[in-house]
Amino acid sequence: MSDSPKSSENPTIADPTLDKGELTALLSEQWQAIDDLVAGLDESAWRTPSILPGWTVFDIVAHVVGTESWLLGEKPPAHDPERPKTDVHDLPHVRNETAVLNEIWIDRLRSMPGARLLALYREVTDRRRAALAAMTDDAWATPTISPIGQVPYGRFMRVRLFDCWLHELDIADSLGVRVAEGGARGERAFVEFAGSLPRVVAKLGKAPAGSRVEFVLTGEFARSLRIEVAERAGFVDSFAEPPTVRITLDSGLFVRLGGGRVALEDHLGEIDFAGEEKLGLQLVRNLAFTI
Repeated sequence: MSDSPKSSENPTIADPTLDKGELTALLSEQWQAIDDLVAGLDESAWRTPSILPGWTVFDIVAHVVGTESWLLGEKPPAHDPERPKTDVHDLPHVRNETAVLNEIWIDRLRSMPGARLLALYREVTDRRRAALAAMTDDAWATPTISPIGQVPYGRFMRVRLFDCWLHELDIADSLGVRVAEGGARGERAFVEFAGSLPRVVAKLGKAPAGSRVEFVLTGEFARSLRIEVAERAGFVDSFAEPPTVRITLDSGLFVRLGGGRVALEDHLGEIDFAGEEKLGLQLVRNLAFTI
């Protein structure tokens, strides 16, 4: 076995997929998918508790509105003096400044009815579509601050696609309905998600140096993801020796574990381990890495 991982040639992982026309079209489709999912909700359904701590379905959509409004250069609405002020820093699910900003937007929008929020969502996403269409190639390539650090604006938009796609799944899971998870936008979102896996395996899962970890995914995003841990962890196309551990699970469960959406203990019967099962359990127990 070599001292360092060989870069994977698998285009589903290595390809940055940052083509402006393709990615902006997929973002537009993703925003419409969320619209389609919530358009028929009555007010009680809008207030359905979501799978995300402290949030309702309304709050998830309000979060998307807030983030896209921020990207348009806007600030949260002023606090309604007739409503008690909420110190969002004290909320148990708020752990960083990004979460603080999210909660401020949600808190300021929460008093409006669901139908009004949907109208605002449509107005904001339409303006974002126009802003992206007018963006130059130079602006698309310009480094900007994002949740994953300073990256080209186009890369940030792939993060946005992933975030909105995952929130579509959050809404669907909260309402108990099924949506199409795959397709082009799902694939691009999954690429963004899976790209963090080597770091998660090494830093959060603490896989020891020399580990060969294979995730065999079934379902919508069926594929094998192979990671070697050396001085740095990275994807490889194949192993020179059998994997230290092979973990087989549905790709939808894989995404929800990585997003911290479900508890491992509720799904252990859906995961198979071959090789060092203790290491495998340690890795899937520490998959959650999204903010």
